Amino acid sequence: MIKVLVVDDSALVRKILTEELNKHKGIKVVGSAIDPYVARDKIVRLKPDVITLDLEMPRMDGLSFLSKLMRYHPLPVVVVSSLTPANSQNAIRALELGAVEVICKPGSSLSSPDISRQLVNAIRAASKSRIFKSPAPETEPVPPPKSYTAPFKTTHQVIVIGASTGGTLAIETLLKEMPSNIPGIAIVQHMPEHFTATFAQRLNSLCRIEVKEAGDGDPLAPGQALIAPGGRHMVLECSGAFYQARIKNGPMVHHQRPSVDVLFHSAAKSAGANAIGVLLTGMGVDGAAGLLVMKERGAFTIAQDQDSSVVYGMPGEAVKIGAASRELPLSEIGPKILEFLAGPDKQTDREANS
Repeated sequence: MIKVLVVDDSALVRKILTEELNKHKGIKVVGSAIDPYVARDKIVRLKPDVITLDLEMPRMDGLSFLSKLMRYHPLPVVVVSSLTPANSQNAIRALELGAVEVICKPGSSLSSPDISRQLVNAIRAASKSRIFKSPAPETEPVPPPKSYTAPFKTTHQVIVIGASTGGTLAIETLLKEMPSNIPGIAIVQHMPEHFTATFAQRLNSLCRIEVKEAGDGDPLAPGQALIAPGGRHMVLECSGAFYQARIKNGPMVHHQRPSVDVLFHSAAKSAGANAIGVLLTGMGVDGAAGLLVMKERGAFTIAQDQDSSVVYGMPGEAVKIGAASRELPLSEIGPKILEFLAGPDKQTDREANS
């Protein structure tokens, strides 16, 4: 049984979240709190497995509470936030501080069934996540020089990356290692609508490459990463000697939109052996089947290993079905991509992949 503590200053939201979560087998709301001070006492007394957290509360805001919690008493936290530009910035900050997921608050533009399903999935993912104690606060990191390049050619190659639970920090870690002449990168991170633009802006401030939320028809050029907008699928199409992103509606795939599988299948079709596929931490199976198709089309494929994943669901499924050419800790994925692109061992890796 997953024990949940609901922390929100709205009595109505506490009531809705409690009722929705208690409908599902294996989940029980053991208590609720109006603010972080009440929550602190109930955490000690009730010993919840997962906390849902509002970011705007009296006496202490959610970010301050989350920072203290992850430093002194780390627990899986699911942020439940309204869809506003200001809240999207706070939500991204919450993920940086160690929150596992961000879910839309009831009353947003999404329907109640969508919110209920996403919340339940987030609670279950959080209960299985690896939570690491946060270090003492640091000053804002200084972005690397934009001009750094690596000695490889970028002719007609493309990198596609998929992630879900725990993926924001994994993607940040990976992109910060990429030089300014890296082949174009397309990314699907499971994240609510509006939050992906803020996520892209954050990454753009930290990386050598340009990072932006993808628009329909955007070219995917070397030194650039495009992030699929929340609520829309992204596919890659080959346009002459270049790639471009197409943004589409359509049914959810594996309960996700954007879906990693949708991106990976399109990369297999449009890029084939010119693609590199990377599947990072995340709950569920999205991306595993697409990574296998990429590998079968000659792409070099990587899955994040269990020890470095917040949740090993997606990369673990890829490894299980033989979709990964390599299973690597997060710290080795960036260097392996650069080694493969530059390699004298490129042919060796391609042969191992076949």
